[in-house]
Amino acid sequence: VLWPVYARLVRGQVLVLREREFIQAAQIVGVHNRRLLLRHLLPNVLAPLLVQATFDMGATILIVAGLSFIGFGAQPPTPEWGVMISDGRNYITTQWWLTGVPAAGILLLVAAFNLVGDGLRDILDPRLRR
Repeated sequence: VLWPVYARLVRGQVLVLREREFIQAAQIVGVHNRRLLLRHLLPNVLAPLLVQATFDMGATILIVAGLSFIGFGAQPPTPEWGVMISDGRNYITTQWWLTGVPAAGILLLVAAFNLVGDGLRDILDPRLRR
């Protein structure tokens, strides 16, 4: 479902990169298209794709937990955070940990994926280097 985001990202990166001097220099020297793709374009496109994938992992976890919360996910007895929150919502005033612990787990995991994606962006983006 999320593949158009990646296709648009790759297309945009390739359109920007083909105008860069190092790509034009490689074409003038006569580098074969396969080598140009593998040695120049792919490494420069891979970094934004990796960052986007880590950000999408958090969104995917939230989507799966939400679907299982409303009953469209894994069925019991399969352990699933959304099911755990759904089962504990009737007891939230007396036994808050039934919903609080799985919700905290989702929060921490999604935050961790977003922080990893942000860190990868800082490491892999050459424009942010000084």
